[in-house]
Amino acid sequence: MPFIVVVFNIIQWLIAPYLIDSIYRVKQVNPSEDPVLYNMVENLSQKSKIKTPKLMKAKMAIPNAFAYGSPLTGSKVAVTTGLLETLDPDEVEAVIGHELGHLKHRDVQVMMFVSILPAIFYYIGYSMLLSSMFNRRDRDSGGAAIIGLAAILLYWVLTLFTLYLSRIREYYADRHSVSIVDGGASKLSEGLAKIVNSTSNMKSRNRQSKNAGGSSSFKALFISDPDRAEVDAAELRYLGGSMGDRKLVEEVLRRKITTFDKIMEVFSTHPNIVKRLHALQQLD
Repeated sequence: MPFIVVVFNIIQWLIAPYLIDSIYRVKQVNPSEDPVLYNMVENLSQKSKIKTPKLMKAKMAIPNAFAYGSPLTGSKVAVTTGLLETLDPDEVEAVIGHELGHLKHRDVQVMMFVSILPAIFYYIGYSMLLSSMFNRRDRDSGGAAIIGLAAILLYWVLTLFTLYLSRIREYYADRHSVSIVDGGASKLSEGLAKIVNSTSNMKSRNRQSKNAGGSSSFKALFISDPDRAEVDAAELRYLGGSMGDRKLVEEVLRRKITTFDKIMEVFSTHPNIVKRLHALQQLD
């Protein structure tokens, strides 16, 4: 029954923070443990006009950050140890501003509810196709198969819409960071470039790494998709260097997105890195 699908998704949303904490070895950070980082989150939360979320650290070499939570756990913002080692403090600030944008816009809840409808159509389609296969002598089996295929098609269409909405929410979170962090556009651009390049290098050095492999389980939460890191890094290398170079910024603004880039982006939870940096530069 579709009702079961809805209940399952709600339960998944409620317990997801516990799974995330376990998978990524996340621990809460007290103010005395890292006062600078804690004050950063607190100040940016005040600027965002939201309640200060729990500050968490994930013991992961890959530099990244994510916002999550549920009514059972409250809101949380997590940064990885790799992020703190890779980025400068002002870049970390811009990344945290992005994550607070997700909390302010209630993106965790929005994406949870949006994902329910594709799941329902998948369940209906799968059930109808199975019914038509096991009841071939039934006159209605052909109709059931058609309904099943139509439901599966709707599932794919709605899934693509969900991915599109996820990408839009990333742009909104970027914009929020720029609105609360001084010089946020350039800081976040540089931070994203470092995240992409560092993640790409790690995955290239050790594709079997435990941290690299486990980073994909909840990749939609991350500020940058680790599975796209090598593709995104190639885009940045094509543009000619590090994000600190003004010439690179000019090249980003002139870079045209190819048809292949657009196709690949359709199936991604995150925007194309060049489009994303271009959008940030327009906000600068």
